[in-house]
Amino acid sequence: MSLEPEGHAASLRQTPLAAATMRNNLILLVQLRWIAVAGQLVTIAVVEYVMQVRLPLLAMGLVLAMCVAANLLSLTRLRSPAPVTNSELLLRLTFDALVLTALLYLSGGAANPFTSLYLLQVILGAVLLEAWATWAMVAVAVACFTGLIFAHRPLELPSDGPSPSDIYILGALVGFMLDAVLLVFFIGRISRNLRLRDARLAAMRQRAAEEDHIVRMGLLASGAAHELGTPLSTLDVILGDWRRMPRLTDDPDLAQDIEEMRAELARCKAIVTGVLVSAGEARAEAAAVSSLKAYLAGLFAEWKARRAPDAGIYDDQLSVDPAIVADTALRQALTNLLDNAVEASPWAVRLSARLECDQLVLAVQDSGPGFTPEMLAAIGRPYHSTKGRLGGGLGLFLVVNVVRKLGGRVEARNRDVGGAEVEISVPLSALAFEGA
Repeated sequence: MSLEPEGHAASLRQTPLAAATMRNNLILLVQLRWIAVAGQLVTIAVVEYVMQVRLPLLAMGLVLAMCVAANLLSLTRLRSPAPVTNSELLLRLTFDALVLTALLYLSGGAANPFTSLYLLQVILGAVLLEAWATWAMVAVAVACFTGLIFAHRPLELPSDGPSPSDIYILGALVGFMLDAVLLVFFIGRISRNLRLRDARLAAMRQRAAEEDHIVRMGLLASGAAHELGTPLSTLDVILGDWRRMPRLTDDPDLAQDIEEMRAELARCKAIVTGVLVSAGEARAEAAAVSSLKAYLAGLFAEWKARRAPDAGIYDDQLSVDPAIVADTALRQALTNLLDNAVEASPWAVRLSARLECDQLVLAVQDSGPGFTPEMLAAIGRPYHSTKGRLGGGLGLFLVVNVVRKLGGRVEARNRDVGGAEVEISVPLSALAFEGA
């Protein structure tokens, strides 16, 4: 299990999140082992050269060398993509307990005050391991301590040095300090891992909720598109009849209104067709191939003719012109952003396009009042809008999800000179035409 609650161990063990957590636990054990080796070297030096207590330095050095070699192997293990298991962590903690036992055996056995370090091993097991493995770690620690009572190498205390009780008290103090430092380090890292895990889980839940919302909207949209097909065709027939009626065509104003209605009707039919094509997942077969410059210029020209004949500006800063798939979802996302911008400032809307490494960066700017702090904090959430319309606030929500599906990101900010800016960054590879 590791950092997850016990009840979720079975369900999360094979997930990427649980695998990442187990790997983080192994990294934590490696770091703690380096700290332990350094602390043991310092302690041995102090006992041998300051307190004048003779220790078998060669034997203890070999034990520490084995510990260092095991840690180097752990570093090699971390390069492997194989998942870290609970049993593997148990074996590594057991090895650490055996290393501590060997050092204590060579320096007084159970009478050595550093036996308190066994408690650190048990705490590590309680936090990092599943329940059965934790109790196994408790059994290992108890067995090692018990064995030291019956088998150990007595310390050779100097006759003119401090008394055994003073040495024990000093050793207990140092052992307590080691326990405290290691526990603070360990608990701090565990708390950070827990915060990171909780943040990842919250992001995953939020994304799952948004994707579920998108699925429901997609089902409703595809159903509505099917239902709208018949009335739109009927309207198209009626408008066609009106164009041939002399009393209507003789009036220039009415004739112009009819043509505008036919143009808007054709746009509605194109939108419905796009919804049905997207619902059928026909992008690879039905999507058109275009160049990047032509795709963006055509998109903006079409939008400008419809919404802002005198206010729109397109700034093409593209250094290359690769062949791309004319993605209808991205087209709709950009159209939503431009529509929002022209509603905020009908007199000034700007679309700029540039390349940054392998990212296509599209920025939509307006000169309106800008975003409120509440809106900036809720960018990408559905039904957050200042327009007060029923069902409003879906535009940016759809934009964020479309761009995220393409592997990109969306950033919104207020401009220093006034107005708002929404910037889309999409990997060029997500739009690239494979046959180019």
